[in-house]
Amino acid sequence: MNITESIFGELNGHIIKSYTISNDHGMSVSCIEYGGVITGISVPDREGNIENVILGFDTLEEYINHSPFFGAIIGRAAGRIAGSDFTLDGTAYSLPKNDGEHHLHGGAGFHQVIWDSAAEKGLNEANIKFSYISPDGEEGYPGTLEATVNYTLNNDNELAISYEAISDKKTIINLTNHTYFNLSGDLKRDILDHEVTIKSDHFLELDETLIPTGEFIHVENTPFDFRAGKQIKEGVMSGHQQNVLAGGGYDHPFLLTTGEMTVVDSASGRKLAVETDRPSVVLYTANMLGSDFKIRGVQSKSHLGLCLETQCPPDAVHHEHFPSIVLEKNEVYKTKTSFKFHVV
Repeated sequence: MNITESIFGELNGHIIKSYTISNDHGMSVSCIEYGGVITGISVPDREGNIENVILGFDTLEEYINHSPFFGAIIGRAAGRIAGSDFTLDGTAYSLPKNDGEHHLHGGAGFHQVIWDSAAEKGLNEANIKFSYISPDGEEGYPGTLEATVNYTLNNDNELAISYEAISDKKTIINLTNHTYFNLSGDLKRDILDHEVTIKSDHFLELDETLIPTGEFIHVENTPFDFRAGKQIKEGVMSGHQQNVLAGGGYDHPFLLTTGEMTVVDSASGRKLAVETDRPSVVLYTANMLGSDFKIRGVQSKSHLGLCLETQCPPDAVHHEHFPSIVLEKNEVYKTKTSFKFHVV
């Protein structure tokens, strides 16, 4: 195991550090203090070629100027909150509107702040610990929230992301990571042929503004049935009303029956196995990525990557039958998702 440290850039007088963790089997993970962004994950294909398998930039300026949330920690609340407000114990809270009338991914949230960092290396694993204290009222959320996120790489080619937080007031919290995966390697192809398996019997119906209606729809006989594996292009080309309103693909929460899911790119032989303790995952297939910038020399376009955002369902604060995102005063929020790479 090895950790290298460098300077990624400077923002408002703050030096932004970059770290790269490498294991003994050719896998490496790079991340920066800005947004806790994972800037690169390199893993071998079936021929042993080591290539990057996520979307990211080489400069801080690109992360600031283009904000598709590449690789970032998302908080305080992942996803959309309808109407940009919520009520806790009779007190109304108003949040910034940054997605039409709605509040998306915590507003000017955790993806845009500078996190404190510390590195630690062991014999068979190494980790980067990011810490941030979000002041009471930041982006409208109640409570001073102390958050830590650990990125741990081991010699089994597994990256574990663990989250922990505590607030001095009752609040809401729903953290995730927004890494876009493309297992082809160095963005050689889009992700339409990637085969995804998600053990889920129900997905959440969305309205035209991508807010959950509250209805759980059974996946049977729909493009949302990933229980036995399905290529992304089946949903993109389906014409299903839910795929169409999401921009031609997926941007939907799936309720998990088990916390295990996989992504396979048969051309490269790379397989990603994800395991989470969260009750749902949002599958996003970069339907609205746009084509007005380049990603490490490759023209951006729709369906160039996919996200598996493990979390509680978006807008849960407005739906009592959803898993709760309420965090009590001094209660410890703790969750973990791991990403393990194989070849097949």
